Amino acid sequence: MAAKQKTIDRVKAFLLLALGCWSAAVAADPPQGWTFHPFDEALKLAGQEERRVFLYFGRHGCPSCERTNRESFSDPRVMKTYNANYVLAYVDSESGKRLRLPSGERITEMELGVRLKVIGTPFFYYMEPNGASILRAPGYQSAEEFLLFDRFVNEGHYKDQNFSEFKASSS
Repeated sequence: MAAKQKTIDRVKAFLLLALGCWSAAVAADPPQGWTFHPFDEALKLAGQEERRVFLYFGRHGCPSCERTNRESFSDPRVMKTYNANYVLAYVDSESGKRLRLPSGERITEMELGVRLKVIGTPFFYYMEPNGASILRAPGYQSAEEFLLFDRFVNEGHYKDQNFSEFKASSS
């Protein structure tokens, strides 16, 4: 009986190890070199520092997320600008990881995406320190586009015009 229990314990240990490796492998990762925070932490920091939030929704296996990380977010101009101008938040759009909203309500990262009407990944969301929406940008964006988004937000153009108007007048 003791040998049988030992075998069962070994199988359980192996399955737990395999599950741990699998879950780590499927977790979506933010780009290297960036100071991304969980969403709820980022909102707290933004309120304390009175800085806007740049929220990146990604997911494991998303080719456009990988391209964004590899091409756009490796650009030193984008990295420097965004790390300086925003509190950065990253959300895995398929995650069941729980977070706490400013209201105290607990929801998953996936539920946050549903509430914010995130349609696909990558999806970029610019917010005021209080969480109010400034700009939504779905899909792959080039480094130049990210720099233009930053100008639109940080120069306050969003208060007077939409992004399409701003972009047309910037050309």
